[in-house]
Amino acid sequence: MRIPESELILNPDGSVYHLNLLPHQIAHDIITVGDPDRVDSVTQHFERIEHSVHKREFKTVTGIYAGKRLTVISTGIGTDNIDIVFNELDALVNVDLKTRKIKPELTSLRLYRIGTSGAIRADVDIDSVIISRYAIGLDGLMNYYRRDTTDAENSIAKQAKTILSKDLPNVNPYGASASATLISQYGVLGRLGITTTATGFYGPQGRSIRLTNNSSDFLDEIATVAYDGIHATNLEMETAGIYGLASALGHHAISLNAILANRANGEFSSQPSNTVNGLIVSFLEMWKTN
Repeated sequence: MRIPESELILNPDGSVYHLNLLPHQIAHDIITVGDPDRVDSVTQHFERIEHSVHKREFKTVTGIYAGKRLTVISTGIGTDNIDIVFNELDALVNVDLKTRKIKPELTSLRLYRIGTSGAIRADVDIDSVIISRYAIGLDGLMNYYRRDTTDAENSIAKQAKTILSKDLPNVNPYGASASATLISQYGVLGRLGITTTATGFYGPQGRSIRLTNNSSDFLDEIATVAYDGIHATNLEMETAGIYGLASALGHHAISLNAILANRANGEFSSQPSNTVNGLIVSFLEMWKTN
């Protein structure tokens, strides 16, 4: 079936609308970062740059690292942007953009989020790394898509819903999982945790400046969610959407979180750049051999 112009919008040069990319401009291994400036923090380690495209908050650089092709793309903040980035990346490899038809043989991408996050448990150290084994989506993105869910995802979503029903009954959380393959390859880079994905930075993460939150203690309660010995550890704004979309589309995804703040202890890192750059280097060194 042909995908209409209104559903998959292309630019005059045939590139996908928001990312401004053509299929040959991305690798099948893709690092996602939030901040466009962080793209350079990764690609400074590349041996060669092949393509560099920047439109809005979406900056994409593809090049060679350790003799292998790798893409880095900035997503901006939030799962609304993740929805754009992941659908358009999928279209680049799995839709013939000239005929507008889905290809008979699908390609599975490997997607690695390297991002920052805040801990919600007192026992998570500042400047440590959390590897998101599972995610709790408070953002609502995956409620718009049909997908199969696992026992782990259902359990996590049910626990979160029970917690939120007291003060935030209109929030419909969902569960999502990392790629088991990528966890087996990169899980040693940090502590496994369950990451909560919020739909905003202030009220949705329990912060209050001038407005009064409907719930002042839900983060403490979310921190009690657990599955198979893995606890809810941290809070950010993309992981659940990444995991949900990647799984539904047949891709592999993992989220690596540099812990810069601890909400339970009221602490913030004194060396945030060093922590993020250290995670980038550690990941790239491991990626070379996988």
